[in-house]
Amino acid sequence: MFEIMNENTGHPIKVWLNDMDSLEDKCLEQAYHLSQLPFVHKWVCLMPDTHTGKGMPIGGVFAAKDVVIPNAVGTDIGCGMVFTATNVKVADIREIQTGNGTIIQSVIGDLMREIPVGRTKYQKPQSCRTLDAAKDNGFWDGENTELMEAVEEGYYQIATLGGGNHFIELQEDEEGYLCIMIHSGSRHLGACICEHFNAVARENAAKWGSTIPEEYRLDYLPTDTDEGRQYLDWMGLAMDYACENRTKMMEAAKHAVKAKVEKFTDYRVEYTDDINCHHNYASLEEHYGETVWVHRKGATRVRAGEKAVIPGAMGSYSYVVVGKGNAESFDTSSHGAGRRHSRTAAKEIFTTEQVIVDLKQQGVILGKRKKNDVAEECRFAYKDIDEVMAQQKDMVEIVRKLHTVGVIKG
Repeated sequence: MFEIMNENTGHPIKVWLNDMDSLEDKCLEQAYHLSQLPFVHKWVCLMPDTHTGKGMPIGGVFAAKDVVIPNAVGTDIGCGMVFTATNVKVADIREIQTGNGTIIQSVIGDLMREIPVGRTKYQKPQSCRTLDAAKDNGFWDGENTELMEAVEEGYYQIATLGGGNHFIELQEDEEGYLCIMIHSGSRHLGACICEHFNAVARENAAKWGSTIPEEYRLDYLPTDTDEGRQYLDWMGLAMDYACENRTKMMEAAKHAVKAKVEKFTDYRVEYTDDINCHHNYASLEEHYGETVWVHRKGATRVRAGEKAVIPGAMGSYSYVVVGKGNAESFDTSSHGAGRRHSRTAAKEIFTTEQVIVDLKQQGVILGKRKKNDVAEECRFAYKDIDEVMAQQKDMVEIVRKLHTVGVIKG
């Protein structure tokens, strides 16, 4: 870790990378903007997977006094990870045929048929405890009616994967056990909430005496205002929705694995070590003697003893970790490997054939309906996850190291 001092404000930027050459110029510029805000608490943090985002770097952590910034949470509010481990050895099921390929191929096929991915959704509204409870409690009565269309859309998108870097993976840990990991968020609902309240923050900037340049895209909402309280409520709703979204997909994945494994082997499948964690949100926490809103955008909270999931790119490694409670990082770690190349650049540099061959050589089963954009999410488009883990040894301890054996992408 090294520090960059903002001489104008005296607020440092703490960077968990080896050197400045590893930091994008635009990412550093965004971090400088954050460090110049009048309500910054202590410093700005950049995790080892950091890269340029919208307003605030992805892999950025920022603590603020009495304000919340929609773009410092991001559009996919509550995006995060869910994980479970099994008692099944991958070696015992890898070659077993089901009539629809191996057990792993069959599970991937079942989940692709059951779970909408990418821009697709269910044709009929699905049950959603989060949205039902909000309706029953009169959550949005007469306020922010612009978001009601997104709420209704949420009933069609609950238990869906989304696209981009979201995935469902079957993985093998270092002891050979089968595990399941899912990365997804709040879908269209979270994006609409962010965009709506970012516009509210911009419209009221003069009223609140903001001097933040519009081009920074860091307009804020004071948390003691109606607008600030409403955003926090809606952010909480999106986080709960994202958590339920992941949970429902994990339930489907558990069912698919259990059904196939128990049909074709003598195993009785057991699940342990369940984890469900966010990495796009703001949380009211105490740090260095003050209560502040810690914004984590593409960053995962890892308080001392707290478990979390840090995924790599498909075909590489992922990790289950336990936090060390690093105060300087506001008890935070990276949320993944972090992009080395943009999606556009990745498709220009790597071919579909290269990626497919690489996955086959590693024995990875790929579930993807359209493969022409698969290079966007190939492991070569991301930083080396093992280097990222080495740069945050002061934040986390590794509990499990996992390698992809099957993956579904949008």
